[in-house]
Amino acid sequence: MTVYVSVHQAPPLAPEEVSSYVPEIKQNTYAEFQQCFINMELGYIVTVYESESEEEVRKEFDRIGWPVDTVTEVHFSVDAAGLNAIPDE
Repeated sequence: MTVYVSVHQAPPLAPEEVSSYVPEIKQNTYAEFQQCFINMELGYIVTVYESESEEEVRKEFDRIGWPVDTVTEVHFSVDAAGLNAIPDE
């Protein structure tokens, strides 16, 4: 499976609105949810999904009812612990 990062721009979001999407997100029908970052005041959402293709990720957002601006395949990722494990030159 490939990791994809997506950017969504929506109107400002209320906590209840975000919570209302949870049951649909948990279904993982076309793509598997990994992580989400949300600025509720700006309606700015970044999601991380695993899937076989970008098309499948977009199908998942259509199913959930989320608008999506970009879906980008990730070639490399690292967390803080992984970054600290990389030797300095």
